[in-house]
Amino acid sequence: MKRIFLLLVCLMVSVSFVYAAELQVADGTITTAIENQMPVDRIESYRADFGKLYCFTRIVGAQDNTEVTHVWYYEDEEMARVTLSIGSADWRTYSSKRFLPQWAGHWKVVVLDSDQNVIGEIPFVLE
Repeated sequence: MKRIFLLLVCLMVSVSFVYAAELQVADGTITTAIENQMPVDRIESYRADFGKLYCFTRIVGAQDNTEVTHVWYYEDEEMARVTLSIGSADWRTYSSKRFLPQWAGHWKVVVLDSDQNVIGEIPFVLE
């Protein structure tokens, strides 16, 4: 009887791990360019007059085709929202944003899952 109980407990734990897999940002960065589906650099601070930056994310844990959204914020004001398709359990994707020189200050990209839950945040500064 103890064996059956132990087997049931192990089965329940393993099933809970299967269903607990969540969409996660395994890697996320702001970069000046994307080459071969990878960021060419990783920045935390950059010139406000640069013109255009990219937000690269590597998303893991997707069970089916789904989406994530990159929401670009300037000083806590939403400036852009880009929805991106996720096609496998380990997927690289990116969005981009053009900047005006007068938008110097604190920025961040918030990454949302398809239910609009925050799964990542990438801060940076334009100087």
